[in-house]
Amino acid sequence: MSEISIEKNRRRSSADDMAKLQKEISVSEFFAQNRHLLGFDNPRKALLTTVKEAVDNSLDACEEAGILPEIWVHIEQTGKDKYKVGVQDNGPGIIKKQIPLIFGKLLYGSKFHRLRMSRGQQGIGISAAGMYGLLTTGKPIKVMSKVSQRKPIHYYVIRMDTKSNRPDILNGNGEGEDIPANDDGRKIIEKQEIEWTEVNHGTRVIIEIEAKYQRGRGSVDEYLEQTAIANPHITVHYSDPDGNTQHFDRVVDLLPPEPKEIKPHPLGIELGRLAHMMHESNETSLLRFLTESFSKVSPSIAKQICAAAGINSKTTPQKIPRSEVEKLFYVVQETHFPLPSTDCIVPIGEEQLLKGLHKVVPGQFFATATRPPAVYRGNPFQIEVGLAYGGAPASHRVSLQVLEEMLSESDARTLRQFLMSTFDGLGMDAADKIIKSARLRPRVSPKNIEPKELTRLHESLQSLNLSEGQTMNVYRYANRVPLQFQAGACLITQTVQNLNWRSYGLNQTRGQLPRGAVTVIVHLASVWVPFTSESKEAIAAYPEIQKELRLALQAVGRKFGMFMKRRDKVKQEAERRSIFLRYLGEVANAISRINKFERDTLLNMLTDLARQKTVVADVKLGENGKPVDDEILTDKNDFGKNVIINDQTTKTEIPTTDITSA
Repeated sequence: MSEISIEKNRRRSSADDMAKLQKEISVSEFFAQNRHLLGFDNPRKALLTTVKEAVDNSLDACEEAGILPEIWVHIEQTGKDKYKVGVQDNGPGIIKKQIPLIFGKLLYGSKFHRLRMSRGQQGIGISAAGMYGLLTTGKPIKVMSKVSQRKPIHYYVIRMDTKSNRPDILNGNGEGEDIPANDDGRKIIEKQEIEWTEVNHGTRVIIEIEAKYQRGRGSVDEYLEQTAIANPHITVHYSDPDGNTQHFDRVVDLLPPEPKEIKPHPLGIELGRLAHMMHESNETSLLRFLTESFSKVSPSIAKQICAAAGINSKTTPQKIPRSEVEKLFYVVQETHFPLPSTDCIVPIGEEQLLKGLHKVVPGQFFATATRPPAVYRGNPFQIEVGLAYGGAPASHRVSLQVLEEMLSESDARTLRQFLMSTFDGLGMDAADKIIKSARLRPRVSPKNIEPKELTRLHESLQSLNLSEGQTMNVYRYANRVPLQFQAGACLITQTVQNLNWRSYGLNQTRGQLPRGAVTVIVHLASVWVPFTSESKEAIAAYPEIQKELRLALQAVGRKFGMFMKRRDKVKQEAERRSIFLRYLGEVANAISRINKFERDTLLNMLTDLARQKTVVADVKLGENGKPVDDEILTDKNDFGKNVIINDQTTKTEIPTTDITSA
């Protein structure tokens, strides 16, 4: 055998050599290398994720403490692609010893083991944002928290040790600092330039990150606007990097009911989880284990399960062998249990969702629907849907200055791509219509548009009727949190696309979103939302959830279809009336000359007849969707509850003077 072949077959490493290379990987070290899993794929998305995680934590804390949330969001540019994000709330505050762990340690939180509805689930979000800031700017996270008016402000500067997944405290000799709640404390805040809005209690977090600020779809601005819709009880004060401020005031002064914690439902437990629970249980009998560890398992049901599995109900759970655990598991799956309690989830509510939708989204017609609670894998969930129709598209609300800034900040390669990716509901047809009206080239780069061309583009955005070219806007929510990315991978979008919207009066290509000035809001409330990844951007496909989604969409679709039919009927009758009016004068003149009938009397008779035959053109709908005058409506179907109509149709009057002069 040649030396080359010997060299080729020589073992490169022994088992001992490979064993020496094996070592434990900490959770924080893993996510530092795979931060895209947490929503930090790119600088623009990283800014949104940071704000989102901080706001979600603030809302959860305020609601759990029974406080109407007021939140301050401040974003400031500190350098090229560097931004400082500050989020403060008026919540209950955090006790001193917990602050470093909450903000400097991954997978540390209070929500993971509790089966109740909350925005956060995994104990990753805000600490991951601090870790991302440390990796991209080298700056630590700063936290201030105050638990009462007379207590000091706990001030921490924290850096996460990604090797050990532990917080390093950089101020106060590793103990943090307490700033007294008096004039001396205010002087310290001013001297150290600590950012703090004076409140009796609350928490502020400041993170400096590598990011990119951009308006439009998927932006912080859009996130806060959508958050205000699904949370009508909150107030948000927002200051963007350009110094502009926005205030989203609450429209209701009532907190949603507090969700209650429940035990796991037996139908949602998998075999491995059941075996682990039995091994870790402190109960002295299998009967007590089943009744105390699960919801909706009564002593009689527990006895039936034990008998069917052939296991003595007095057996200690830890001593049951694996083969019998498996037998027990299959008996549980075949047992009929009552559905789990639904007081662990708190939907927005049809009336509250309607108020939030009506406040933020412009339109003529608004409707909401809520499905009864249901269950997937033993987890309770509930679906809510809102629909708004009409109103100007987002492109009509953009000033010339903002448009110029958006073009300069955009990373789109072409103008067509910029329009489609920036403005909700603008499809390719509408984008081409705008570009043609502005006399621009569709493939021109947004950054190369001249001032005159910019003016023409803005005029086209403001003046064109884009209702036919608009695509339905779909706002997706999970536990009141907007989902702004991975729309195509989300069950909500897929269900909306697969619904037949043509039967409700909209144009639609099969498998695509319908066209029209329509905004649909879908909210999934659950104790455990089945996200497709840790970044919590899309909902996984479960048949039980899809069924409830479809039924809720059909419920608002029927109300919307009824409105469209009535509107079209009014429009049709108004057109008929205008045709009658066009010729009534000449008809009256001709008949008067032939029959010697008095012309004015005949004209009045014909006018009354035209009004009677086209009486539907005079229908006016009130805000609740019901006709102001019941007598002139031939369609007596009711819209039902939770409908708002801003009737913008105008009554077709009989211009008597014009007819007389004809």
